[in-house]
Amino acid sequence: MKLYYHPASTTSRIVQMFALDQGIALDFQVVDLFTGEHMQPAFTAINPNQLVPVLEDGDFRLTESAAIVRYLADKAGSAAYPKDLKERARVNEMMDWFNSNAYKDFAYGLIYPQAFPSHKRPNDALQAGTLEWGKSKTQNWLKILDEKLIGPEKKFLCGSSITLADYMGAEMIALGELIGCKYDAYPNVNRWLGNMKVLKQWDKVHEAINGFAASLKDNKFVAI
Repeated sequence: MKLYYHPASTTSRIVQMFALDQGIALDFQVVDLFTGEHMQPAFTAINPNQLVPVLEDGDFRLTESAAIVRYLADKAGSAAYPKDLKERARVNEMMDWFNSNAYKDFAYGLIYPQAFPSHKRPNDALQAGTLEWGKSKTQNWLKILDEKLIGPEKKFLCGSSITLADYMGAEMIALGELIGCKYDAYPNVNRWLGNMKVLKQWDKVHEAINGFAASLKDNKFVAI
């Protein structure tokens, strides 16, 4: 199986982290987002959305990270995607919560408009308003995540064992470190992220994004 990805892509890292941590063999092929390779005809023929990641398994392709990790988990028989109907539904619920709620406001409302010029709003007033909205909404999601969804007892999002929801959610929340976000006000979130960061493959998967973060360290950001 081949994964088209880029290590600076949050959705790519979800799949990369899961596959490496679970010992799922993939042929990793970088698509250079910074040179616009994803916009060229060759890659557009692979994914008309012009986005990574893309999984190829023979003549079968998947183009969404959540679908990809579910497919890989089922194919590998991973315990990170439980077979029990209710347990699996809880994992799906948490994955959808991040995709539909936290990531939308955090990434596209606060992080990307500051870290990537292509996402910056066309004037200062719009930019300031976007960041104010994104920060406020993110703080609310983090409070819910900290107090209601994780709480003081759980090691991972769905209990004592790691699931697909953790691989997805950890990448989406840790992305905030790109603009200097700190989660001290959310101790259960901090603890959960710490549990993810001790995974053997974490440092390897995050080398590129950590390097990018280092290049931005002197910038002044609106952060959590």
